[in-house]
Amino acid sequence: MTPSPQQLLDNAPMSRLQVIAVILCVLLNALDGFDVLAISFAAPGIADEWGISRGMLGVVLSMELIGMAVGSVVLGGVADRAGRRPTILGCLLIMSSGMFLASLARDVYMLSVIRLVTGLGIGGMLAATNAMTAECSNNRWRNANVAIMATGYPLGVIAGGSIASVLLASFDWRAVFQFGAAVTALMIPLVWLFLSESVSYLLQRRPAGALPRINGILARMGHPPLASLPEAPAQVRRASWSELFSPGLASTTILLTVAYFTHIMTFYFILKWIPKIVVDMGFSASLAGGVLVWANVGGATGSILLGLLTRKFNVRVLVLGALLGAAVMVCVFGRGQADLTQLALVAAAAGFFTNSAIVGMYAIFAQSFPTEVRAGGTGFVIGLGRGGAALGPIVAGLLFESGQGLSSVAFVMAMGSLVAAMMMLLLLLRRRKAGVLSHV
Repeated sequence: MTPSPQQLLDNAPMSRLQVIAVILCVLLNALDGFDVLAISFAAPGIADEWGISRGMLGVVLSMELIGMAVGSVVLGGVADRAGRRPTILGCLLIMSSGMFLASLARDVYMLSVIRLVTGLGIGGMLAATNAMTAECSNNRWRNANVAIMATGYPLGVIAGGSIASVLLASFDWRAVFQFGAAVTALMIPLVWLFLSESVSYLLQRRPAGALPRINGILARMGHPPLASLPEAPAQVRRASWSELFSPGLASTTILLTVAYFTHIMTFYFILKWIPKIVVDMGFSASLAGGVLVWANVGGATGSILLGLLTRKFNVRVLVLGALLGAAVMVCVFGRGQADLTQLALVAAAAGFFTNSAIVGMYAIFAQSFPTEVRAGGTGFVIGLGRGGAALGPIVAGLLFESGQGLSSVAFVMAMGSLVAAMMMLLLLLRRRKAGVLSHV
């Protein structure tokens, strides 16, 4: 019996085209990382120039996260209907335009609206690239590739943050957004030329011309063409959010959403507030950006390590451990350190655990939802979870505004990772009861 295209891709070694697709998705996620954190690098300069309070700054820091919530849900669904590739291209256009317009903002209200719109593209990009990476990978590398893709986020912050620190030493905060706009725009022709549509998507949705498109992709991967498409199911299901709450998926959807929502509050407390906290300790904005870079060096290291470990160990167990480590290290970060070097090391340790947990969750999303709702399901969980991302910096800002010290604020925000660990434990127990606990 001739294997289907999906079986062929699942079991064959990764081709050059598939490797290129994963690399592009890593780069796209790196753009997400820098675009999201651009406001954090710029925050001290914005607060100084416009004289805004910590409470208001917390709102500004959260605006693109609100946009990301909407973008993940809405554009994640679009990626299941219109395709991964066109969705990614559209998100790049939104992101590059939004970054450029942010550099032209004249007050905090204009900047907030621009960042809200930019977040739509960032959120949609994450949902689409997560699905694309999973679907262009073979069985052996799928979990690891999704984890590697997610590693692009801290790598983007590291590379972009290092450049941002140089820019802030010579220019004002607007240069950070101008740099981000230029780099994001450069990715559009690369995606257009080198990123093919997902074969899984084409097989599931069967748009006009699906057979020649699939054959073209298979040829570029070194596989023989198909004479015809495999027989379709009796009724091809349309992607629908209601499927996420069907008897087989409902509990998984709820547990993953709560876990992501609560942990992402902790994650973005660290990422969004580090520069401002360090500046308030008496250091310059460029040095504050360096501490944030170290937090993401830790994040990238944790992501790579977790990605490698997923080939040997159950990813849910790994994420549970990372979540517990995140809660501990965020509390340690809140205790304060004697000098900038120690602060950077603790920030790196906190980044190691918080980001590796996020990376592991993305791998779980990719394997928890079937093809027809993979981008939509990922987008739904990430979208609702981004409510926690937006809430985290706001809650921290209000706590600071009320007179709470760093240690108290960090302790409260660390509870998000602890709640997420409880949800992951419930997911593990549920799967163990169902008899499906394995290395995936």
